Amino acid sequence: MTGFLDTPSRVAEPFWQAVTGSGLSPRRGPGGAFATLVPPGGDAYLRVQVVGDGPARAHLDLHVEDVAEQAARAVALGAAVVLDDGDLVVLRSPAGLLFCLVAWAGEAVRPAGGRSLVDQLCLDVPVAGFDAEADFWAALTGWPRRAGSLPEFDFLVRPDGMPLRLLLQRVGGSTAGMHVDLACTDRPAEVAWHRELGAEVVAVHERWTTLRDPAGRAYCVTDRPV
Repeated sequence: MTGFLDTPSRVAEPFWQAVTGSGLSPRRGPGGAFATLVPPGGDAYLRVQVVGDGPARAHLDLHVEDVAEQAARAVALGAAVVLDDGDLVVLRSPAGLLFCLVAWAGEAVRPAGGRSLVDQLCLDVPVAGFDAEADFWAALTGWPRRAGSLPEFDFLVRPDGMPLRLLLQRVGGSTAGMHVDLACTDRPAEVAWHRELGAEVVAVHERWTTLRDPAGRAYCVTDRPV
């Protein structure tokens, strides 16, 4: 699984390089829209993309052995195809979340964390469609669904070595979204560092702090161990 940070410009890329301790690959794609955040060790699992519209947001890619076969299976589970480019298929989940299926290139080594680590994608799903969405992702990935430590959360049990976990959060409203979460060893110190790098605190909760990066994208710093 790969996490994508989709942004109308490159303004937040230095921030995420600093936060993750990553280098930036050579740019690729039309107009150099794509680049990879390259960790100091292990396989890359975070990428950046310059998109033509806002707001800044996130999406995920699933790396699979047979893109066409898995796209057909996703559709059978309730997804809708947005774009079929052969080795890249863009789909929309039952709740409306965009995601991509791409060919797996053998990535298998999860980067180690330091003071913090981007290790989770949180799917923010309206209550009315939550169970259907959670069941969709559990069936698509084959990862078991479990209740979270708080009633608004469920999560999927990721396989060993997988760099990103999937958390699902029950939210109000009618529009689903997605954001990244970081685990850290010292949340107050981590948040202070992010603020120095240009982030803005939105809300402080008992177990996590919600911030916005320099592009205005919401994300969370949590008390979970790295």
